[in-house]
Amino acid sequence: FQVTIYNPLGRKVDWMVRLPVSKSVFLVKDPNGRTVQSNVVIPPSSDSQEQHPELLFSASVPALGFSIYSVVQLPGRNPKARIPLSRPQKSWSRDLAIENEYIRATFDRNTGLLMEIENMDQKLLLPIRQAFFWYNASIGDSISSQVSGAYIFRPNQPKPLPVSRWAQTHLVKTALVQEVYQNFSAWCSQVVRLYPGQRHLELEWTVGPIPVGDGWGKEVISRFDTQLETKGHFYTDSNGREILKRRRDYRPTWNLNQTEPVAGNYYPVNSRIYITDGNMQLTVLTDRSQGGSSLRDGSLELMVHRRLLRDDGRGVGEPLLEAGLGVWVRGRHLVLLDRVRTAAAGHRLLAEKEVLAPQVVLAPGGGAPYHPGTTHRTQFSGLRRELPSSVHLLTLARWGPDMLLLRLEHQFAVGEDSGRNLSSPVTLDLRDLFSTFTITRLQETTLAANQLRASASRLKWTPNTGPTHHPTPSLLDPATVTLQPMEIRTFLASVQWKEDG
Repeated sequence: FQVTIYNPLGRKVDWMVRLPVSKSVFLVKDPNGRTVQSNVVIPPSSDSQEQHPELLFSASVPALGFSIYSVVQLPGRNPKARIPLSRPQKSWSRDLAIENEYIRATFDRNTGLLMEIENMDQKLLLPIRQAFFWYNASIGDSISSQVSGAYIFRPNQPKPLPVSRWAQTHLVKTALVQEVYQNFSAWCSQVVRLYPGQRHLELEWTVGPIPVGDGWGKEVISRFDTQLETKGHFYTDSNGREILKRRRDYRPTWNLNQTEPVAGNYYPVNSRIYITDGNMQLTVLTDRSQGGSSLRDGSLELMVHRRLLRDDGRGVGEPLLEAGLGVWVRGRHLVLLDRVRTAAAGHRLLAEKEVLAPQVVLAPGGGAPYHPGTTHRTQFSGLRRELPSSVHLLTLARWGPDMLLLRLEHQFAVGEDSGRNLSSPVTLDLRDLFSTFTITRLQETTLAANQLRASASRLKWTPNTGPTHHPTPSLLDPATVTLQPMEIRTFLASVQWKEDG
């Protein structure tokens, strides 16, 4: 079969492809017909979830393009299982660790929990404990009759209960991945994973169905505990873009009377949350929007699943309680340890890669040409050169026969990155940037592309310093388009299509 991987980003991406397969051996070839290294990983058996072998291989996909890899099953051969350790760590003589050239993660030999992350490139070492806990959902109390439900998060006490104080652990190591499988309970497990060349730790958790036979609604969190002196502050993103500073039990515009010490400090986390002591920064990226907080210094937590027994009276008319046994949820947290001055480059670019991850499409056999009579391409890029790291191609859409809608975004804030100077303004030459067309003329519009920027009517404010000068937009030169930090610019681009496009 064929594996087509499409990359929507303006930069080349190296991506580890994972495909569920049978217990066999496979031959994988790249777009040029060269054999690439691959492994079949056999996860340890589990009573709660059926595990399937997975074929792993690393794919390289060009900017705004695709690569096609071919996979052939080799008959009569089975891979060797690689699970050298399958018991709780109490019998181990030393701690368990997984590592690559950049990151080492160490696990406690008595509990099976993550106990230390080391960034070997930056020479940073952070003792850390990660585990799963659950809040007992409130059913109302003497302070308020409000219960915890679909819209309301209100635990009945500020201290959550551990799902388990230890995890049964299995180690899987191949040339392409190192994994620690942690089993906390019949309904909570996790895989801690490292690929070669990866500068972050990947935690893939599986939670559910949450048991409620004891009559307690449960709200499950993943919590990271460190000794970082954070002084009550933590940081969350705003819609995956700007970073907002949060302060526990505080609001900047009024005197807060905090009546809900847990829920009153929870904030939306669309893509990332981090804590820092001014030198070292621990960042956790999410693969979906979640609630998160730092309820004590050096700690951060993210809500991963909930199952509740009462309706909160906010309009749904039923509790957050799925029929039957309930549902299970699988997701990923990406953990980065870095110095503050260089942390933005890590979490900004990784979040972009996570949100716009490569898309994988499978096809049987050798595939068919896109159009009869055309050459079958196995690799393609829509760009002649990669975009700078600080620039994101936000929109590229057809707007007419010879016109496209183009949005470009500077994804770093002022002063955010001092290591690679990614917070500086960027000037682009768009004329010959794309491989299938040439931009001949640009018209800048407002963000929504419903009016030209030059003719847009804006409200003119008069601050205390006097009238604000609004410069008239100058004529656009496609060779010198400049983006300021955090700026998004929208254009209607007249294009001339190339014959080979």
